[in-house]
Amino acid sequence: MRATVKDVAARAGVSPKTVSNVVNGLVPVSEGTRARVEAALAELDYVPNLSARGLRNGRTGVIALALPDLATPYSAELAHHVVEVAHGQGWNVQIEETGKDPHREFELVSRARANLVDGLILNPVALDESAIRVGGNLPPMVLLGEVSQQRVDQVVVDNIAAARDMTLALAGGGRRRIAVLGANGTSRSATAEVRTRGYRDALARLGIPADPALEIACDEWTPGGSAAALRAFLAGHELPEALFCFTDSLAIGALSVLAKAGHRVPGDILVAGFDDVADGQYAVPALTTIGVDKRAMAQNAVRLLTERMAERRKGPVQVELPYRLVIRASTGQLHGPVA
Repeated sequence: MRATVKDVAARAGVSPKTVSNVVNGLVPVSEGTRARVEAALAELDYVPNLSARGLRNGRTGVIALALPDLATPYSAELAHHVVEVAHGQGWNVQIEETGKDPHREFELVSRARANLVDGLILNPVALDESAIRVGGNLPPMVLLGEVSQQRVDQVVVDNIAAARDMTLALAGGGRRRIAVLGANGTSRSATAEVRTRGYRDALARLGIPADPALEIACDEWTPGGSAAALRAFLAGHELPEALFCFTDSLAIGALSVLAKAGHRVPGDILVAGFDDVADGQYAVPALTTIGVDKRAMAQNAVRLLTERMAERRKGPVQVELPYRLVIRASTGQLHGPVA
C-alpha cells in the first residue's frame, strides 16, 4: 500500500503536520528536520495524493509558468530553474507560451481564477495589453521581466542601469558610434523600451548625440531575426564601432552576419549581448553580456508565489536582483563602465 503522511511522520520522528509543511513548502522548517523528513519520504517512496490534498485545501498542487517564447535559450534556462525549484518544494509546473499574445495571458489568469492552477508566474511583454490590467481580484501571481506595475509581486532586474553600464563600457577608448540591435519596431516590448532608455542615458552622459539610425529595430528576437535586421542595416549604413544586442540570441545572429561579411570581432567592431545564456560562452568569439542569476530569479519567484498563496491580503512585493558585466572575447578587454 502507498505510504501515508503518518507513515512518513513516524519514520522521521515528527508530526504529520511537519511532514505536510515540508511537502507543501508553505511553512519554513529547520534544515535538520527537513533532512529527516526528506530522507523518510525517499525511504518510503512517498507520493503525495494531490487529489486528496486538493479536496482538503482547495489546491491542485500545480503552478503555471508562462513565458513569451519557449524556443529561446533564455526561456529554456529559466524554465529549467523554475521547475527544479518548484519540484523541490512539492509543486508541479505547467509550462505555457504566451507568444506575445495578451489573449493567452487572459486565459491563464482565468484558469488560475478558476482554481485549475494554484498560482501563476508570468513574463508579460507589454503592460498596456497585459492581463494584469484587468479589473477585479487577481489570482496569486508573480511577474518576471521589465513591465512596470504595482498590482502584483514581481522579480526584476534594473535593465536601465544594466544597459547603461554596458553602453558605457563599450564606449571605453573613445568609441562614439555605438549601435543597439533589438529596438522596438512594429511591436512594443517593455524590455526593448527600458534597454533603449539605458542606452540613451549612457550616450547623454558621454555627450554623444543620439542617432536614431543606430537604434536597429528587430521584432523577432531570434538569431534569424537579428541576422535579417543587421543585414538590412549594413546595406545602407557604415559599420558601427560597437553593437549592443538586447539579448544573447540577437548577438549570436549578429556575429554570424558580421563573420560572413568579413568584419572582425572585436577588431573591427565590438559585440555584446544580454542575459548570459550558456550558448554565448561558446560563440565565436565568446560573447560579452549582462549576467543575471537565473536560479536566484526562480527561487525568488517561487518563494513569492507560495507566500502570496498563504497570504492574499498583503501589499505587492518587489525583489530586485543584481546584474554583472561578463566580459569575454567579443569585446576584447573592457574595464567596466566609464563615466
